Amino acid sequence: MFAARASGLVKLLGLCLTAGVLLAAMVFPFVGGLGLASNRAADTVDQTSGDLAKGELPLVTTIQDMNGDPIAYLYDQYRVPLDQEQISDTMKAAILAIEDKRFYEHQGVDWQGIARAAAKAGVDGGATQGASTLTQQYVKNYMAFVLGADNEQEAWEKATEATIGRKMREARVALQLEQQMTKDEILTGYLNIVPLGNQTYGVGAAAKAYFDTTADKLTVPQAALLAAIANRPSSLNPGSAPERALERRNIVIDKMRENGAFGADESEARKKADEYKAEPLGVVEDLQILPKGCVGAGDGPLYGFFCSYLLDYLRQSGITNKQLQRGGLTIKTTMDPKATRAAKESAEQQVPKTQDGIANVMSVVEPGKDKHKVRALVASRDYGNNAELGQVARPVPAEVLPFGPGSVNKVFTAAAALEKGVIGIDKQMDVPKVYYSRVYPNGGAPWKVENAGTYPEKMSLTQALATSPNTGFVILQEKAGLTNVVDMAYRLGMRETLQGVNRAGEPIKSDKSNGPTQGDWTKQNNAGSYTLGPGATSVLELANVAATIVSSGTWCPPTPVEKVLDRHGKEIALKEQKCEQAVEPDLANSLAQGMSHDTTGSGTAAAAATASGWNRPTIGKTGTTEEHKSVAFMAATPQYAGAVMTYADGNRPEVICANPIRFCPGSSQGVFGGQVAAPTWFNAMKVIHEGLPVAPLPPATPRYK
Repeated sequence: MFAARASGLVKLLGLCLTAGVLLAAMVFPFVGGLGLASNRAADTVDQTSGDLAKGELPLVTTIQDMNGDPIAYLYDQYRVPLDQEQISDTMKAAILAIEDKRFYEHQGVDWQGIARAAAKAGVDGGATQGASTLTQQYVKNYMAFVLGADNEQEAWEKATEATIGRKMREARVALQLEQQMTKDEILTGYLNIVPLGNQTYGVGAAAKAYFDTTADKLTVPQAALLAAIANRPSSLNPGSAPERALERRNIVIDKMRENGAFGADESEARKKADEYKAEPLGVVEDLQILPKGCVGAGDGPLYGFFCSYLLDYLRQSGITNKQLQRGGLTIKTTMDPKATRAAKESAEQQVPKTQDGIANVMSVVEPGKDKHKVRALVASRDYGNNAELGQVARPVPAEVLPFGPGSVNKVFTAAAALEKGVIGIDKQMDVPKVYYSRVYPNGGAPWKVENAGTYPEKMSLTQALATSPNTGFVILQEKAGLTNVVDMAYRLGMRETLQGVNRAGEPIKSDKSNGPTQGDWTKQNNAGSYTLGPGATSVLELANVAATIVSSGTWCPPTPVEKVLDRHGKEIALKEQKCEQAVEPDLANSLAQGMSHDTTGSGTAAAAATASGWNRPTIGKTGTTEEHKSVAFMAATPQYAGAVMTYADGNRPEVICANPIRFCPGSSQGVFGGQVAAPTWFNAMKVIHEGLPVAPLPPATPRYK
């Protein structure tokens, strides 16, 4: 027995001596052979303490609509940063009472405590515990939740590992930190970073979450509870472990009394403490946690599609996930809540949100020569993760969908033919009832093309764009050249759809198993059906094509961003494509005139326009795929452009019929673009254009007539 005790005593003395040497090396980094290594360590300490002094913690990113109202929040750590005067003295007293009652007396490190911990580490086999001042805890939390941003769990384990090495690191930084910050600044920093459970960090967020109040108004029981669960949010969670949380809270209240927080009169102080301890936890029934992400947005089912597209756009424009989740950015978007609501209501009016297997999506873009601002991205589906409610958590109005826009593609054929001088908008074109194409053979035999209705044998390009004969546009595509037609579609805006180009204008990488892009495949396979629009498409890119045409041929990327500000209010430059003149203005203006009859007279969208009371000058083109599994409408005024697609989005797409919207397998009376897609556009745009003057379309030039 005596020998064992003697051995322990020798170990204790030896470790105390070792601790003393280490402490000296920590304070005097150039002692003996430790100089070089300590010098490097000192550089790390300088960097860490300097960063801590700046106080740049992970913050919440706010996404705003065009009016500056918040629509979504992004964060890894829900934190409301506060200045010292925004935190109640009660909260400060509570945390000091339980964590570091000598905080204002020491210089950041409890030397005797470290020596005791080091000695205990040697006797007990390597672990240390206790002895951390509040300044050291501040350092520990910073190393875990800021420096360990990429792997927070691993960083927390490293920052809290029970070793003398960790204690020494904390101590070194704590010593230097106290030379750079005042005690009040350190205390405030600690109260802003400390984890308090349920995704909350710092007392600002926790006061709101647990008590629906602010940190300057915390009562003694409330402050004591936050101090109780500081750094122990899991084991003392007031929701899952209320008894343990209450017990610990009452210990904090007793410590506050011992520290004199309730006055010098012991009797009166005990009375107050007992009253405080008798109070319930007082946590609100529904924790006030800030909504998180696109699904958790203020009106997630409505704004989620725009939010999802925005995040994709930002990542492709140079903003990292770390910046989004931790940077405290303010993202001012182009989203118009009025336009979004109008489009959503119109989409649902035509196709109910829970319609089995059928969806209706709409994108709205504001034209311009310096920017094409995305104003609305909606679907008849709600944005969300509950498939049973018909929800979808992908940006379907903006992504490339595996459905065709049908005859909307005839616009690209018309534009290419105009540019090549094949035809003018008033010139006549052949429209046979049946046409056999030898340019686009089908299995070695001529490709047979038929019209879906009855047409005169000849008509102007303007009439053809309004009434959409198939044979005439296949002939026109032959004359203009398929490659030129596909390239025209790309230039006008179908960039990701055709060539897999992302928002920054860079190719989307794919392996060989994915095959060529749609544009390359169409050219390589001489696919004459391109003008009839059977292939995949992006509704947002269709809307942007219309915006390009009414912007006198100026293409700009469809952007959801006005500006991105960092936590200090400084604008962050994005890597975005620049606007470009896709086609010459005279061609675009003439094409606009050629497309201006679809909503009037015998145009395929005229009935829908009349039914909605629409009477503004408008370019437009409807589209229907051959099997009636998707229909579309692309249209624009000089003020707004938009596109709608109605498609079979279920696992087994079938023919879609209208009135009411439904699947009708085998029917020969499938839906057309003028029946569902066009009414969606007109009903939404009528609301969106309220209060705007009627704007004329630019005139055509003689060269393209």
